[in-house]
Amino acid sequence: MEEILNDSVVTDELERFEKKYNQERKEGAVSTTTQFEYAYCMVRSDFASDMKTGLVLLEDLFVKHPEGRRDYLYYMAIGHTRLKEYSEALKHAQAFLEIEPNNQQVIALEDLIKKRMDIEGIKGVAKATGAVLVVGGILGLGLALLKK
Repeated sequence: MEEILNDSVVTDELERFEKKYNQERKEGAVSTTTQFEYAYCMVRSDFASDMKTGLVLLEDLFVKHPEGRRDYLYYMAIGHTRLKEYSEALKHAQAFLEIEPNNQQVIALEDLIKKRMDIEGIKGVAKATGAVLVVGGILGLGLALLKK
């Protein structure tokens, strides 16, 4: 599963699909296939802004083309995981599993998202604890200086 999350789009591939997407958009109608291909590339970009654009395109497809919801949910889960938006990622993975409950790849993705949520939660608690200790130290130093 880590391989999929670490898979980055090659610049040439992204540029090719971006050009195709923009050309169809300019002509007035972007095909579902072109939008999906471009969104798939964007979600695999190394840049958060590209990933977010890819997610917007996938969400649009999800609403307008129910026949592809399974694929759209999967790549939305991937994109949100790459952005460390774990709650959103989990929501999409679980929605996918409602459609196809025995998909081992998505079950593995769901497990990975939950583990990352746990890790981030632990980091958050550590940061909060560290901040409290720093503030406490500063206050203690200030009180000590006042007593002099």
